[in-house]
Amino acid sequence: MDSYGTPTPRPLPGMDARIEVLLLEAEAQLRQGAWEVGPSDAELARRTADGLAEAVGPAAAQEALPVIERLEHLREALSCLALGTARTHGQLAWLLAQASASFVPVLRWRSLAVDVRHSFGTVLPTAAELRDAERAVRRLHGTLTLVGASRVAGHAGSGEPDPVA
Repeated sequence: MDSYGTPTPRPLPGMDARIEVLLLEAEAQLRQGAWEVGPSDAELARRTADGLAEAVGPAAAQEALPVIERLEHLREALSCLALGTARTHGQLAWLLAQASASFVPVLRWRSLAVDVRHSFGTVLPTAAELRDAERAVRRLHGTLTLVGASRVAGHAGSGEPDPVA
């Protein structure tokens, strides 16, 4: 319970674990041909992946940063996901929306130590929680890069006309 007597929700599995399940589904759909990525979705997946990579760097670089900057970077990653979701429909939108939902705990985190009565229910993340979220962003980056390349790989040199062109 928090300082107001409100029950504290049970923690969900880590963000990395939730993202892994989501990405396994996306990769399976690509592999099985259940998801044909169009050119605009491929481009958006690549741009979103680039934004995630820019927001959250390699583990060693992230861990050297102060908590306030690490949290800022995670919030920037969430922003990339929100913008990507807003700009598409269908499977890519659903993937990005579910990924965003996996990162909801980041929205409850703060980097400043304050009296809990004035924190609007936010909490300080642990080092392990920050690492977990950053690892999840990197994993998502990898899969979005795959999604962005899948259309190119799926049509390049096939001899078939591009159905979207």
